[in-house]
Amino acid sequence: MEFELPERYAAIREEARGVAAGIADVAVEADGLSDRIHPAVLSALQDSSLTELMVPKVHGGRFDDVDPLAVCVAREGLMGTSSHLDSLFALQGIGSYAITRGGSAEQQERWLPRVARAEVLAALALTEPVAGSDLKSLTTTVTETADGLVVDGEKAFISNAGHAAFYTVLAKEGDGFSVVLVPADAEGITFGPTPPIIAPHVLGSVTFDNVVVDPANRLGEPGRGFDLVLSTLAVFRVSVAGASIGLAEAALREATRHANERVQFGRPLARLGAVAALLADSWTDLEQARLLTYRSAARARQDPLSALPHSSMAKLAASEAVGRIVDRCVQVMGRWGLVADSVVERAYRTARPMRVYEGASEVLRLGIAKALGEEYLDGVEG
Repeated sequence: MEFELPERYAAIREEARGVAAGIADVAVEADGLSDRIHPAVLSALQDSSLTELMVPKVHGGRFDDVDPLAVCVAREGLMGTSSHLDSLFALQGIGSYAITRGGSAEQQERWLPRVARAEVLAALALTEPVAGSDLKSLTTTVTETADGLVVDGEKAFISNAGHAAFYTVLAKEGDGFSVVLVPADAEGITFGPTPPIIAPHVLGSVTFDNVVVDPANRLGEPGRGFDLVLSTLAVFRVSVAGASIGLAEAALREATRHANERVQFGRPLARLGAVAALLADSWTDLEQARLLTYRSAARARQDPLSALPHSSMAKLAASEAVGRIVDRCVQVMGRWGLVADSVVERAYRTARPMRVYEGASEVLRLGIAKALGEEYLDGVEG
């Protein structure tokens, strides 16, 4: 059985690392932004061909279909240098995948080639002030009238808010939920700030006040919006695990360098038993998470929806692992790990939200346990 990453995916990871290295000198500045896109980072992404990974080949993509493993290793390569760069890349797919799966030929041709070239930015609008993990409690509505589809409501903590060219919006429609494509220039959309978070991120609120769009802008079947949301999660959730690996590896590399160069008590820190244990446990955590992540992403290539429990496991394991790893890295480096905007300090802050977004750890555990019951008890009862 082969456990090595296939060459074409290793090449994508190295390609992403090269793009990230090109903006390393502005990474601290870019990663501190919460209200605007850093122009040099966006330009670097546009000059690369990485965003071609986010759409099918027929619309300018690199592969026939969006490949979860390719997206995963690209995020691994980007996140090790800049969370801002990683976010811009990831959202091109997260915000547009509902168009790939549920959009009309006209919508796909209008938006997806531009997404592939990063000429426009994409956004997915799910979260609301009172609806986070419990999306069925959301209050944004879409109503079909003689004038078209009318969208009303407020979304909160939306990545790329105010900067995206379009929003794929989950809204309540009748007894179900639908996804609607809303261009950013539609009349009635306003944008506002959200509270700053521990690791700065381009976020904002999006308010829809009687926004009217063409009925063709409903993506997929009326009332079946969760199908598209689940499809998006099935492809992109595992990529959060990839980003976690990239972040953890960058922090561990820096802590290892420090521990081998800094001498205390007559020897390098890395040769002191307690420090050696921190480094060894961190490397073990990293490689365990890496193997599960690659395996889960490879499964998602074949059938994303059936692989969703495995993608959830990878996201859970890797996002929890990066938290442990960067905490140990701070401990290894002591006061040097506390210096603002240093590699390890930035990683420490960046790692914490990863256990919350795209499925909080506690919510993921519920879904994983349910899937476990269905798999192990199928055919036993009844």
